[in-house]
Amino acid sequence: MTTIHDIQLIEIPKIHDRRGNLSVIEGDVLPFEMKRVYYLYDVPSGAERGGHSHKNQLEFLVALSGSFDVVLNDGKEQRTVTLNKPNVGLLIVNGIWRELQNFSSSSVCLVVASEVFDEADYIRKFEAFKLSKNSLS
Repeated sequence: MTTIHDIQLIEIPKIHDRRGNLSVIEGDVLPFEMKRVYYLYDVPSGAERGGHSHKNQLEFLVALSGSFDVVLNDGKEQRTVTLNKPNVGLLIVNGIWRELQNFSSSSVCLVVASEVFDEADYIRKFEAFKLSKNSLS
């Protein structure tokens, strides 16, 4: 069973150049094959995103611009991670509830996913998430 301790921050290789830095997500940077990439932007002040868990999908979140908080919950423990560097991402394994909050103005959240969109993979109600975690213990 996955826990809050299974999530990890991963540094994305950065190529320094006087003209500007370049970071690349390829090869063995992530422990999964990328099947979908999407991004969140123009999130209004005070709005929250996420509010779900995945049964199978893994996700890697990066603050390409600005910052935001990722509140993670495994059904027993909660942890908040602030993302604010474009060369550091957060790997969220399946079975972890996530909520994205406190978006700074002009923030952009890149999400790299291990699966294509499948509504059946989502748990969108926190009570159902907690019940699913309790049935596995």
